Amino acid sequence: MSGIGEGPLRLVIFGRQGAGKGTQCARLVEEFGVAHISTGDMLRAAVAAETDMGLKAKAVMSSGGLVGDDIMNGIVRDRLDETDANTGGFVLDGFPRTIPQAEALSIILGKRELHAAVNIDVPLEEVTARMKARGREDDTEEGIARRLELYEQETQPVLEWFSARNRLITVDGFSTEDIVWDRLVSAIKAAA
Repeated sequence: MSGIGEGPLRLVIFGRQGAGKGTQCARLVEEFGVAHISTGDMLRAAVAAETDMGLKAKAVMSSGGLVGDDIMNGIVRDRLDETDANTGGFVLDGFPRTIPQAEALSIILGKRELHAAVNIDVPLEEVTARMKARGREDDTEEGIARRLELYEQETQPVLEWFSARNRLITVDGFSTEDIVWDRLVSAIKAAA
């Protein structure tokens, strides 16, 4: 089942760290037969393949800089033009992170309409507790708070951008994995 409504499923997924986004992405990929496209994976693949955008990204990353919108937009464009994503649909994870990236995504997709931007919403207290419980070395209270604050600053304007275009779906992610999955699929089907 690769599509929902008209054509293949095309989603952007958001969620705070610890919201269970990775788990739900894996289920979406399996259920709908779409490509899971993560910006981290795309960057690594573009650098390894030595594409034009990959070489530009490598130069920026080697100097300790952050990859800018122009390079990220090019890498995403190249990836979404690959056959699996172009004809089979995708779940885009980690992009867009800025309004200019969201605007670029709209241009990149052209007539291939995005079904929805999904935000898996879990309260700050809960994601903080989940991250503390997993016991990673960088999951100190200060580190967690800093990452979550940065996520809010970066992501809120992008969520508002999608909301203004009637593309944002917020799914309550505060429950068991299966209940969140049911809510997610219902919300996606309702949007399609």
